[in-house]
Amino acid sequence: MTAEAALDAVREAVGRVSDPELRRPLSELDMLRDVRADGDGVVVEIALTIVGCPAADRIERDVRTAAESAAGGAPVAVEIGVMTPAQRKALTERLRGGAARAMPFGEDSLTRIVAVTSGKGGVGKSTLTANLAVALAARGLKVGLIDADVHGFSIPALLGLVVDGAAPSPTQVGDLILPPVAYGVKAISIGMFLQRGDEVVAWRGPMLHRTVQQFLTDVFFGDLDILLLDMPPGTGDVAISVGQLLPHADVLVVTTPQTAASDVAVRSGRVARQTGQRVIGVVENMAAMTLPDGTVLDLFGAGGGAAVSSALDAPLLASVPLSPALRAGGDSGAPVVSTHPDDPAATAISALAERIAAEPRRLAGRKLPVAPV
Repeated sequence: MTAEAALDAVREAVGRVSDPELRRPLSELDMLRDVRADGDGVVVEIALTIVGCPAADRIERDVRTAAESAAGGAPVAVEIGVMTPAQRKALTERLRGGAARAMPFGEDSLTRIVAVTSGKGGVGKSTLTANLAVALAARGLKVGLIDADVHGFSIPALLGLVVDGAAPSPTQVGDLILPPVAYGVKAISIGMFLQRGDEVVAWRGPMLHRTVQQFLTDVFFGDLDILLLDMPPGTGDVAISVGQLLPHADVLVVTTPQTAASDVAVRSGRVARQTGQRVIGVVENMAAMTLPDGTVLDLFGAGGGAAVSSALDAPLLASVPLSPALRAGGDSGAPVVSTHPDDPAATAISALAERIAAEPRRLAGRKLPVAPV
C-alpha cells in the first residue's frame, strides 16, 4: 500500500466515526480536519463542536481506535481542536437542512408523535412512558422523549441520567440543544437545566408554553421515527399548549383500574380531541398481579381501563400489572423492559411497544419530501 493510500484508508475509517451526541459521522459534520503523514506515523486532526465537549474523551478514543486499525501498525497521534464560531454556525445550519429556525415536528413531519397523558397524577404515567420509549428503541426505532411535565419532571431519573442528585446539562452547539441519550432514547427535560435535582420549578402558563415550544424547536433530535411526550396530569396549560403546537399528535391515555383514576382520565382524552388530536388507545397501569401462591391481587380494583376505553371509544391497548421490578427499576433508573424483560409488566409494555410500532404513520394530507423527476 502506498503512503497516500494508507492516509486515504485512515481518513475513511476516521470519517465513519460517529459523534455520540449528534449521531452522525465526523466527515459529515466537518469535524475531521486533516489526516497527514508525520515521519513514520499518522496525525489525525479533529475539531470538536465546543470547548469542554462532554463527549471529547469518547470521540478521541474512537478516532484513535479507527485510525490505528487502518494505519497498518504505524504510530497514530490525535490532535484535538475546537470549531470557530463561524464553523459552528455553518454546522447548525447544515443540521437544520438550511431551513430557518422552526419547529420540525409540524404536520408535514414524518415523525410520529405520541403524547402520553392521564387525568390525575400517581398512575405511573412517567414510568410507563420511559419504559415504552426504551422498548421502542430496542426494536430499532429512532426515539425521542420530551418530559413535558415541567413541574413534576422525572424522566431523567427514570432513564438513569441523574448522577449525584442532578441530571447532566445538555450540550449546546450554537442555538441547538443536544439531548442526552440513555438506552437508545434521546431525552430532554427541564430537570437537565437545573443545578440541583430537588430545585423547584414554579412557573405559570406563559413560561410553560415557552418551555414546551423551545423543547420542540431548539432541541436537535435529528431524524426520529417516534417522539413521545410525557405529559403532566390533567387538562391544564401544557395540555392546551401541546394541543396548539401539535394538533396532529396521537394521544395515549393512562389510567389505573380504580374509578377515581378512570373517571378523570376520560377528561384528558376529551380535551385532546378538542384540539384535533387522536386518542389511539388506553393503557391500564397497576392492574392485578399474580402472587407466587397463584392468588390474584386487585390492589386498585378492576375495570378502570375498560371503562375509559368505552367512554372514549378507543381500544384498551395494554393492561400492565403491578410489579415490584417495575417500581425498583424506576427508583434505580434501570427500565424494567431492559433489565427484566421477562417480568409480567415488562412483557405487557413490550407488547404495547410492538402494537404502536406496527401501526403505520398517518400520511393523509401531509406533504412528502419527494418531487417529480
